[in-house]
Amino acid sequence: MGTALSAKVRAICLSFPDTKETPTWGTPHFRVGEKIFAGFGEEDGRASLGFKLEMDHARAILRDKRFTPAPYVGHKGWVSMDLTGAVDWNQVRELVEESYELIAPKKSLAKLTPGGPALLEPKASKRKRKVATKPKAKKR
Repeated sequence: MGTALSAKVRAICLSFPDTKETPTWGTPHFRVGEKIFAGFGEEDGRASLGFKLEMDHARAILRDKRFTPAPYVGHKGWVSMDLTGAVDWNQVRELVEESYELIAPKKSLAKLTPGGPALLEPKASKRKRKVATKPKAKKR
């Protein structure tokens, strides 16, 4: 994998709040908190970047031959993008941003600023979040 490619991927992924790079399964993965939102590696000898998308977006983007369902997690909206050849880095940033917004906790999303690496308002997610509620007081 080219050093220039990994440097560009790293710069994009680490530009979001509360992110870090970890060597996971022998390749660089990027996390927000402890959750992976992107992974960089090789598939069939080609450099690729994996990330999570909204299910409808993932299904639609798979029509483009540069994208394939990610191994093991493709059924959950994860796709891999072939980074060989000409790469539109603005598109890569937008896709990684979507993944970050789907994975990041609310406290990290709150740190996004206008004009920063991502949108202030995260994209609407179909993902259901559990909401903690206080138990009702018992009557005596």
